[in-house]
Amino acid sequence: MSRLNTTDARHDFADVLNRVAYSKERIVLHRRGKDVAAIISIEDLELLEQLEDQMDLNTARSALKEAEEKGTKPLAQLMAELDD
Repeated sequence: MSRLNTTDARHDFADVLNRVAYSKERIVLHRRGKDVAAIISIEDLELLEQLEDQMDLNTARSALKEAEEKGTKPLAQLMAELDD
């Protein structure tokens, strides 16, 4: 993974884009020594989104399991309890 100053990235944007798109290079952009963003290939983005979707699915399954084990309350009852 490469690091590049944002000013240099802006100046050489076409080259940066080609490095990411065709060489599958991941480039971290930094400003004043602090990492602020990353440029990744569309394939990496798609993989990241798939991982996020899987994590969301796991979280939903866990919540459903907890609801089955502990039961649920009607919204009106929950709101009444919170008002007390």
